[in-house]
Amino acid sequence: MAEISGYAIQWGQPAVIAGLFEERFARGAFDKSLRESPDVVALWGHDSTRPLGRVSNGTLTLRSDNFGLYYGLTPNAESPLGKEAIVTVGDQLVNEVSVGFASEVEEWDDTHDTPRRLITQARLFEISLVLWGAYGKATSAELVRAESKAAAIRRKAEAAMRKRGISLT
Repeated sequence: MAEISGYAIQWGQPAVIAGLFEERFARGAFDKSLRESPDVVALWGHDSTRPLGRVSNGTLTLRSDNFGLYYGLTPNAESPLGKEAIVTVGDQLVNEVSVGFASEVEEWDDTHDTPRRLITQARLFEISLVLWGAYGKATSAELVRAESKAAAIRRKAEAAMRKRGISLT
């Protein structure tokens, strides 16, 4: 089993949208949405006919932390689309993420050459694996194989046990 994970958004990271304005998300901008409308989907390239995962079936997890909006996606490795996602992300051919959202609360600053929008609350509909996202390298899509993830968890647990003087033999 393979998981694709990373950050869909980093708080405070700017993106120029269509050359018209600079956009940023405030920390926790999706918190209300994740509480009230948690069934977000993961898509391939914002295409609703190409779903990769969904919160309600356990193939997508989302969490807002101090850094940004983190996701974990476990596409079906037996489906053609799931295989494609795993292979292209694993090869780092596709390594960015985009979000489909509706801004609910925002602040505008028109004192600069390029207007700036800070989104403080937004409804999240979907995240998408994309070749080029508006936020570019501030987003990420990385492949983590279950075996390496399990090994990393085991090493962390063993280190915590050793630190507390618990023998592993």
